[in-house]
Amino acid sequence: MAPRDRLSAAFIKTAKPDKYCDGAGLWLHKRKDGGAQWFLRFGNHGRRREMGLGGLHKVSLKHARQLAEAARLKILDGVDPIRERTRLKREALQADHEFGRLAREAFEAKKAELKGDGKNGRWFTPLELHVLPKLGSILIEELGPKDVRDCLAPIWHSKADTARKAINRINIVVKHAAALGINVDMGLAEKAKLLLGKTRHTPKHIPFMNWQQAPEFYQSLDENSPTQLALKLVMLTGLRSYPVRHAHLEEIINDIWTIPGQNMKGPHKRTPDFRVPLSKEASRIILVASSLSRDGFLFSGVRRGVISDASMARVMERRGLDARPHGFRSTLRTWLTEKAHANNDVAEVIIAHKTGTKVERAYNRTDYLEQRRGHMQKWAQFLISS
Repeated sequence: MAPRDRLSAAFIKTAKPDKYCDGAGLWLHKRKDGGAQWFLRFGNHGRRREMGLGGLHKVSLKHARQLAEAARLKILDGVDPIRERTRLKREALQADHEFGRLAREAFEAKKAELKGDGKNGRWFTPLELHVLPKLGSILIEELGPKDVRDCLAPIWHSKADTARKAINRINIVVKHAAALGINVDMGLAEKAKLLLGKTRHTPKHIPFMNWQQAPEFYQSLDENSPTQLALKLVMLTGLRSYPVRHAHLEEIINDIWTIPGQNMKGPHKRTPDFRVPLSKEASRIILVASSLSRDGFLFSGVRRGVISDASMARVMERRGLDARPHGFRSTLRTWLTEKAHANNDVAEVIIAHKTGTKVERAYNRTDYLEQRRGHMQKWAQFLISS
């Protein structure tokens, strides 16, 4: 057996440019430019091979010997260590480029923009349920429009909204991969849409209650129930259920409720806050709810956290109503037009919708607080006295 461990750390430090053998095929090549490289020389089927083990600045003498010994053991087992290393690198690269892995990375990067860091799972669900089972293990650079078409075709017409969300998420994942330097088809989602064609699905609007019926329903709600109190506040403010369900008392000062931007949707989501003028009735409901609150939330759930969106909908279902909590936004918006004859921009801001073009919004920063205050007081008076 050829002698081993010929070199020493002290010798290596002062050795001149040349090739030095440590024994059993392990060599150190010190170059004239100051660099130094370890390599293992071995025979394979009568052919001499050389396998790089790393530079001296990263791989010490001890480490180089360990790497060389691991390679020798593979050779004894009949495995070519160079080919084995190449295979492992290729597999690692493939795992990094799999659509499923990149989708989860994109989700992590997106979390800061989502409500509650996306903990409710709604952003990722269309991918998880309808895309990853079929495309998750495919390398993203090998993904083609036909793959996406075949994946989403079964739900393209029957679950059009879910399919639309899924293809939008696919586009986000593709952009994330491109930012990592992966060679992807940036038009993948749009090409897939062309192959899928126009959806035949007819969107269903959320059922809403006519404003003439709203006072009777409002007055019938039980003020000993956090869920029904929250439903009253939804009706009074025209807000979506999320900011109402996640309301904190410290957000409310006098008759102004300042909702954190992350609790809003659409144009106000990235704004630092959204101010809501509270009617006298809305302030009264908040006071009643505060006596029942716990865990820091104004409307606490039975066990922990906040009441669910579904619990509010069930109140209406149990009464045999087709309308849903979100529909009260339409109820209020219709009342503002037909009964209050409100200015269109003011009415749209009341329900937290965009008004004007992007340029117009950049210059017109008003939130019509005082104009909204008058309308909200009249709406509340209509609900409690009609």
